[in-house]
Amino acid sequence: MSPSLLKLGIPKGSLEEATLALFAQAGWRIITHSRNYYPSINDPNIRCSLVRAQEMARYVAHGILDVGLTGLDWILETEAEIETVCSLTYSKSSNQPSRWVLAVPEDSSIRSIADLAGKKIATELVGFTRRYLAMHGIDAQIEFSWGATEAKVVEGLVDAIVEITETGSTIRAHGLRIVEELLVTETRLIANKTALNDPTRRAKIDQIALMLQAALTARRKVALKCNIAADRLDDLVALLPSLHAPTVSHLYDRRWMAVETVVDAAEVRDLIPRLRAAGAKGILEYELRKIV
Repeated sequence: MSPSLLKLGIPKGSLEEATLALFAQAGWRIITHSRNYYPSINDPNIRCSLVRAQEMARYVAHGILDVGLTGLDWILETEAEIETVCSLTYSKSSNQPSRWVLAVPEDSSIRSIADLAGKKIATELVGFTRRYLAMHGIDAQIEFSWGATEAKVVEGLVDAIVEITETGSTIRAHGLRIVEELLVTETRLIANKTALNDPTRRAKIDQIALMLQAALTARRKVALKCNIAADRLDDLVALLPSLHAPTVSHLYDRRWMAVETVVDAAEVRDLIPRLRAAGAKGILEYELRKIV
């Protein structure tokens, strides 16, 4: 293997599909193969490996991988010595961060962290949870959960759980109550320290970081175009939020102007009716692929 070839870790499991979609938007087509942990990629300078997010930070720290994607939660859990290149706020079903929360049955007497003294807690995030409780002076029994963690507390096998959630809907569906938020986590692009000191690999890592961030930024924005009579331009521009200022140009008919801008996607449903009321015609909205 060429020493300049970048060894990239793709998280296998719940984050896998969302990660492949993000790389595709950024310009890299990664194709996984059944019974094979080495996906193909349309970049001769990158070699991909599928690795569980829980193990990614250790592989990067030890130099088995040069760079990888995993959650802040698993970086803290493993206490691996890696470098964080950038944060990437996306998850398996949204572009929002996730939360590790303490949850108990609705009728539980546990109302705060302090009530966990002497209790039994199930979680996949054992190391972090143990350190978190110790920091608050709480002595509790923490056991590793291989999955179906919510069911353990529902069946009375444990007193509480520490589990990850995006919206809290699954936890509530099991009849559980969130007591406290322990950690807000999001995906991080992490790198091996030695790889970052190599100019060739550092350049490729920086390229990946730039393009992934550009793709994520574009997901939260849309472009708007419209035409407006020249004498009503100022009123229209006053309504427009923009990264900087809108692009304005004359149409063939000099009495009309074309206006183009980029806005938050969440604002569009309220903005378009206001633009129309201000005299805008031919309003177009279209998605963006990247914003750098």
